Amino acid sequence: MSAAAFWLLVGLCAVTTALTRGVGPAATGARELPAPAVRVVVLLSAALLSALVVTAALADGSELHVGADTAGVVTAGVLLWRRAHVLLAVLAAAVVTATLRALGVD
Repeated sequence: MSAAAFWLLVGLCAVTTALTRGVGPAATGARELPAPAVRVVVLLSAALLSALVVTAALADGSELHVGADTAGVVTAGVLLWRRAHVLLAVLAAAVVTATLRALGVD
């Protein structure tokens, strides 16, 4: 990808984000959203973050790949699920990933 195409993509993402964030308040005005809609909106950020983590952990070009980085993400996820400190989860993920790569796991 050329530098111009990259910056065009970054600009388009910024514009799309700004438009998306502005549509909600513009559409609803000063009205409150119904409670079911608020519950769905609150859950959307967690779903999007989960999708990004899974994509980053499993994507290898255009195909899915499970490897050392996936094991690191799983390690961090389990530690955070068990309410470990974020720094501990990050360090454990780095150690697991580095160890597996040193052992030859791709």
